[in-house]
Amino acid sequence: MKPQKQDTTNKVVHLQKEVTTSPSSTLPDLIITSIKAKERIDKLQEFVKTSLVRGVDYGSIDGFSKPTLLKPGAEKLCDAFGFSKTVDVINRIEQWDVGIFSYEVRVTLSNKETGVVEAEGIGSCNNKEASFRYQDPFTIVNTLLKMAKKRALIDAVLSATRASGLFTQDIEDFPKPDRKGGDAPATKHQLTTLFRIVKQMDMSNGVAKEMMKIKFDVDKSILLTKQQAHEFIQDLLLLQYAQQHGNDAVIDHIQQH
Repeated sequence: MKPQKQDTTNKVVHLQKEVTTSPSSTLPDLIITSIKAKERIDKLQEFVKTSLVRGVDYGSIDGFSKPTLLKPGAEKLCDAFGFSKTVDVINRIEQWDVGIFSYEVRVTLSNKETGVVEAEGIGSCNNKEASFRYQDPFTIVNTLLKMAKKRALIDAVLSATRASGLFTQDIEDFPKPDRKGGDAPATKHQLTTLFRIVKQMDMSNGVAKEMMKIKFDVDKSILLTKQQAHEFIQDLLLLQYAQQHGNDAVIDHIQQH
């Protein structure tokens, strides 16, 4: 075999191109080998294990094997992978006369060194969602926009880092788990708790009944099932939390729980 010629001017070694003789090959050329891909996955898992904090960067939900990625964790992954963020509001509905607000946001992640776009994420939020349905829509406009941005960021990070195998995006995306006692009637303790929270919030009985009617199609608390009473109590506690701590605190509360 003849030795390869060297370009002494540019210090480049010119290698002969090997010709493949397999006409039946239909597989595309891979950008990285399977070994390299596995190395990247292993490094990602190691970073998650050593650098992300449960309850702060990601949240675990009882009954589910895959945790949900939270905003602090998404931002840490952005820094670790060297991504810069661009945020664009691509759809905005603000009907001030009837109190309907909805936002759709796109977050673009680019490599800081090369400028190459790594991934885009889409997130939306509106005041008809369960977490915001019973709040004053005119006071949570900024909260809705922040939540849409958060969801778009997490969507983009999961795509860019290939971390969707480790995390899901939002707690809202989980299917509802089966719970024992779901069809049993509400307990006396649950009903007492409902009345106490409604009184503490200075909420009228009419408003409470309307909430039950919309969500559970019942207008009396004694008609609630045990599971429905549990969900209604959680809704009331979230509203009470918003009254006491403000809407921005609700976002943190939702993200960490």
